[in-house]
Amino acid sequence: MSSMASQPATRAQTGPEAAAWAERLRVANINPRTGLATDYLNHFNEAVMLLEMVPDMPECAEDFLTWSPLSYAEHFTASNFKARDLAIEAYEKAEPSVRAQFDHITDTMTSILSAVGSAMREVEKDTTRVRLAEQATAWVKPLIAACGGIINGGAEADVDTIMAN
Repeated sequence: MSSMASQPATRAQTGPEAAAWAERLRVANINPRTGLATDYLNHFNEAVMLLEMVPDMPECAEDFLTWSPLSYAEHFTASNFKARDLAIEAYEKAEPSVRAQFDHITDTMTSILSAVGSAMREVEKDTTRVRLAEQATAWVKPLIAACGGIINGGAEADVDTIMAN
């Protein structure tokens, strides 16, 4: 997949309108080039933080099981993010290829975390929950980093390569 980092958050904007839009995004801590905000990654970082606690405190698996997937819009709608409406609007106006790349990785993370949650609900041994937590963390952390790269208009993110490692 290739990154469209050099493209503005909206395809058709140019001139003073584009500059004003970019400034609104920048002030709101939304990347003006991509139209995406890193705040959404907090949703996944929370799940990883809970999973990282499971090896030392297996009872924290119960805390992880309270985590539920949220879409980008759902996350911002439920958040205290000052510019949440702007974040949702910018996401909707983002370059389709950038948004598709971002959505692919966030969907992958959601699938992993949801599957791990389902598996943890079915197992009885703490040692199995610990292994599930460790494996999920190993898969999701690089994907969070890849998402950060997309949000910040960085290097290409290839989910298949990341997951193979």
